[in-house]
Amino acid sequence: MKFVKMSLALFTILGVILINFGMKDSGNAQTPVSPTAYHSLDKLSLNLFIDAPSSARLPDPASDVVRQEIEKRFNVDLDVTVMAPGDEYNSTIASLLASNDPPDMWLVSRPDGGAKYILDNVLADMTHYIAPDTMPNYFKHWISEKELREYQMQNKFARAPVPYDKQSYRAYYIRKDWLVNLGMDIPNHYEEYVDVLRAFTFNDPDKNGLDDTYGFSTAGNGVSISLEWPEYVKNGLLFPSYYGDDHLVDMQTDLRVGRVVDDILNVIDEGVVDPDWFLNKGNKPVEKAIQGKVGVIMGETADFAFDSNPRSVQARSKESNPAADWVPFNPFGNQPLRTSVTPDYSFVFSNNAAGQNPEKLKRIVDILDWMAGEEGFLLTHYGLEGKHYTRKGNTITLMTDAIEKDVQEMGDLFEIWSFFTPRTPEVLGLTVLDPRITERDKAVYRSLVSFPVREGLGTTLTPPLGIDVDAMRSRQNELQVKMLFSDKSGEYWPEYRQEIMDFYEGHQIFRQYEEKIRAARINR
Repeated sequence: MKFVKMSLALFTILGVILINFGMKDSGNAQTPVSPTAYHSLDKLSLNLFIDAPSSARLPDPASDVVRQEIEKRFNVDLDVTVMAPGDEYNSTIASLLASNDPPDMWLVSRPDGGAKYILDNVLADMTHYIAPDTMPNYFKHWISEKELREYQMQNKFARAPVPYDKQSYRAYYIRKDWLVNLGMDIPNHYEEYVDVLRAFTFNDPDKNGLDDTYGFSTAGNGVSISLEWPEYVKNGLLFPSYYGDDHLVDMQTDLRVGRVVDDILNVIDEGVVDPDWFLNKGNKPVEKAIQGKVGVIMGETADFAFDSNPRSVQARSKESNPAADWVPFNPFGNQPLRTSVTPDYSFVFSNNAAGQNPEKLKRIVDILDWMAGEEGFLLTHYGLEGKHYTRKGNTITLMTDAIEKDVQEMGDLFEIWSFFTPRTPEVLGLTVLDPRITERDKAVYRSLVSFPVREGLGTTLTPPLGIDVDAMRSRQNELQVKMLFSDKSGEYWPEYRQEIMDFYEGHQIFRQYEEKIRAARINR
């Protein structure tokens, strides 16, 4: 995937405060400057690396109203790289670091949470930049000081969590219109689910007279068993991990993974899953679902199957088949599919910028905190008042025709610029009315938020510094793929697992995880 850069404008902060995970005042903190005061400061050129959906189109800088407001307000020019998260995103960051040309700020999506960056000493110490005094909106609305402390690695304050939606939307989606065609109900337990996969594969659910459909699809990206397989939940392994019987249950390395492999082999051998699942990458399963090739996939976002989301599996499926009806369901009844949501992405600062021009990072902090407040949130998510929405008190009514027109003409500016905060206006005390939201959308949302979620770990897990979690996960994936395609059995998982624990430092990694969980539970 190619990445693209755009010239923008971002970021300042004159409030400097020292925090040592206790948010202690250094005594020399300054009050953030007013918008007009930025123009008495030097204009800064900043470099950011952020993520966006792979389908998002980069806005035209000449017409991007969000960019223009940020540039004008904060007196900056910005070069922004936008890329979908994934392996290429991470390898591009690695290349920039290797060439000693890192962004001033970037979002971290690595499996190790950024541990290697810390070990390589490429990240700035955030102590002088991130605190309640310098980011009041961030701390008031989104992230607590306790969350920030527990998010750190090896007592190094080198990363901060990107604000996140605390509601889980993880669910399986099924073609209800296919079920109607076959005279079947939405499955409520695993055996019914497998029966549906058989019917979707062998009984011509779309009634086109062709043998061209399968039950379930996911993406192995050519390297691993996808964590979307329902067979994990069947065996009591919830995404991504949970704490039970005084120990951490990691869904990818638990002893029950052998049984998961056997169950996956059973449905593969029956021929009821997409035969290309292992080689599928990224959104390929969703594309196949849109094309009417599969009847069950997993979604992770609230609007994954909304009528009002033009990119949703529902809206795009209906373009070719008006009868398409994707609905969320839980093939395990009232059993949770995951644990509660925790911070995922973090944002980090470059050590180069901190050493050569710390004013860049101060400016970045100011803009991020503006994005985390009401004014910035409204602009980056919805646009301009009077043009893209109207306001009465705390009620925001979207002018959807104007929004869609500008998105069509300018690109997906709101997909790009809303990178720092989730679409949860209620956190800021706002109610947003979107005329595009249908009664069906509301019903889908009610279903999603009704699904049970297991209690989370209570802290963010970070590996011991210097231990390569990526290497452990890579070997884990190799051995699990071997069970699927070579062994054709999960029988050898206990000995494969032992190799991971002994020779890839799994014991040390999970020991630290459990110590951190126990400490968090004692202190809560």
